[in-house]
Amino acid sequence: MPSERASLTICGLIAILGVSVLVGDSPARAQVGAADPVGTLVRRLDLERYKAAIKGLGQFGDRQQGTDRNRAAVDWIETQLKSYGCTNTERVKYVFDYPSPLQSGVPSAPGPGSMIASGEFRAGLGGARMRGMTLPTDPNNSLDAQRDPALRALNAQASTPGPRELVFCTKVGSTRPDEMYIIGAHMDGRGYGEAADDDASGTALVMELARVFSGPDVKTERSIRFALWNNEETGFQGARAYVEQRGGLQGREDPPGSRRYPEPRWLGMIQHDMMLWDHGAPRADGTINPEQRAEADVNIEFQSRARFADESMKLAFFFRDANERYATDYPAAVGNHMTNTDSAVFENLIPAISLRENERGMQNGAGWNPQYHQPTDRYTSYSDKDFRLGLNAAQTTLGAVAQLAGAKLDK
Repeated sequence: MPSERASLTICGLIAILGVSVLVGDSPARAQVGAADPVGTLVRRLDLERYKAAIKGLGQFGDRQQGTDRNRAAVDWIETQLKSYGCTNTERVKYVFDYPSPLQSGVPSAPGPGSMIASGEFRAGLGGARMRGMTLPTDPNNSLDAQRDPALRALNAQASTPGPRELVFCTKVGSTRPDEMYIIGAHMDGRGYGEAADDDASGTALVMELARVFSGPDVKTERSIRFALWNNEETGFQGARAYVEQRGGLQGREDPPGSRRYPEPRWLGMIQHDMMLWDHGAPRADGTINPEQRAEADVNIEFQSRARFADESMKLAFFFRDANERYATDYPAAVGNHMTNTDSAVFENLIPAISLRENERGMQNGAGWNPQYHQPTDRYTSYSDKDFRLGLNAAQTTLGAVAQLAGAKLDK
């Protein structure tokens, strides 16, 4: 049976979603106008700012955990958050005492692709089923595979076991500061490129939302936390440390009577991981369309096998409705096989979803993204059409969370 805290979380989420989800009143039915504060906030997102944040993260190479470049990136992210007005930054500190599995000395050539036959069932990650042409998704673990000498030098330091840190900041709710949504992405990467898509694209998205929500005229009834996880690539150790260290503090007022809640009660977790590339399935000859496909979409996933699958599904469809109302270019689709990202740490604790460029198990797991964990995952590998898909995911999350958190603008 769910704990009392979990039951309160579920009841709170259902109450919040009740108007637009449980009775079917889609927010897409209303025209977005100047009087809509959520629409005003969404319009404060900007493609060039989003691209600049991704490019800024690229100055630290692939930001592999356990390296100086990773630690410098954490410092840079914190500086940026403070410059946006999200000044109450904090860090979670933990230890990762294992040799990095992400590095080796010899580049390996990718294997051949394979076509899944009609009627064949080939399981993908998270309970998904793969179909059609599939390509290998083996990560690059060799520095020598990076042909750019400057980037190869930047990424040269090997990861070592030891202390790790991740940074977050919080928009404190004005009337219900003890309730909170967590918006996350992982800032570490691998592959000896710039980890531009995986996952500077998600990190920049969360940073842009922190900027918009931290505007001096923005108030929210509930709190919103902007978390940039570390060690996702090695098994979600940063997110796990956050849950272990802070989960038991939920809802505690400190000091009593102060209306201050160091860890507000978690209402939902929204993860963002790989936001840019939706070029379609590999062709029969193994090639991939170099352009973003016309039918590209934002994929919103929940895990149907999780403890809070039903509540997560409702949250996912609420986000799809927000996409219909607020996203400028690309639609959203909902899937039920969320997997292999930090939201997995939360999926049996609270409602949790992830936003992506493709379905993780069925599509990215079948090799749809040739930059995935490769030295070619660089800012210059993507076009404005790709970056705009990430911006539309940002519009989707901002539109949904602004409603859930009760965002208003001072007049």
